[in-house]
Amino acid sequence: MKKKLAVFLAALLVITGLTACGQKEKTTSEPAVTAKVAALKGPTSMGMVKMMADQKDAKEKDYDFTIASSPDEIAPKFLKGEFDIVALPSNLASILYNKSQGKLQVLAINTLGVLYLMENGDTIKSIADLKGKTVYSSGKGAVPEYAFNYILKANGLNPDTDLRVEYKSEHTEALAALLNDKSGLAVLPQPFATVASLKNKGLRPALDLTKEWDKASKNAKSTMITGVVVVNKDFAAKYPEKIKKFMADYKASIDYTNDNIDDAAKLIEENDIVPAAVAKKAIPQCNITYVDGSDMKDKLSGYLQVLFEANPKSIGGKMPADDFYYVQKK
Repeated sequence: MKKKLAVFLAALLVITGLTACGQKEKTTSEPAVTAKVAALKGPTSMGMVKMMADQKDAKEKDYDFTIASSPDEIAPKFLKGEFDIVALPSNLASILYNKSQGKLQVLAINTLGVLYLMENGDTIKSIADLKGKTVYSSGKGAVPEYAFNYILKANGLNPDTDLRVEYKSEHTEALAALLNDKSGLAVLPQPFATVASLKNKGLRPALDLTKEWDKASKNAKSTMITGVVVVNKDFAAKYPEKIKKFMADYKASIDYTNDNIDDAAKLIEENDIVPAAVAKKAIPQCNITYVDGSDMKDKLSGYLQVLFEANPKSIGGKMPADDFYYVQKK
């Protein structure tokens, strides 16, 4: 009898111990955190507006959003740890990865090609027609410069000698220069290309630079990728569930923007990105998308390889390693 009682007590202790362990495991869940997110005025933030709207009514904030006019406003702060997640030009993500020795990861592609050559007139029919012209642009050291230079060189034009490219610090400045030049040309991304068309009926999209890129890189199997969303690597390691939620929320928000253009346009105006009338016309041209995982890695690495071969400096001097691409754990 004593022996049976001893066995029973031992079994009870084991069960109790296992239960206690299970309770401990349940209490070691990921701590709550508000992710500090930054994006640029344009397609990247246009795809986030549903997330922003949802946060306004939330009792507990999952995200704290900042919208900036220029990458220079958010890139240094991101490297200092003042932002956890940022939407950036794709080549700048690679530059920052190399500069920080791998302290960031790409979560997803959020914008494909959005660049257009806008003309105040009707003389430009091909890249060859740009010889001897002056073209306003923004994004020096970012996608607009490197993509445009790649296209020019592929068509036999030297960006330094065959034409003059006058760079402005922001897209709005390039737009203003175009509007003030009766025979002006400018490389503008959406939605600024749409803004230009609405402000001056004489302006037209002379060339779709995404199509020109595809022609130039047809043998490289590369597509133009304007923007990506990246995360601080340490933050991703510490808060994997938060990252999983962010990626799901961001995809849903992008789908909302693309599928509910009128409502999304109102939210875009409320967040002071662009007026609703501009957003409504621009969204279908903005190539706002969501691509993650291995598909993201294949597309982005192919694009960066083309930039690297054209100008290693454009992506920070070398191709990023495999850990540059975030693969969500299942």
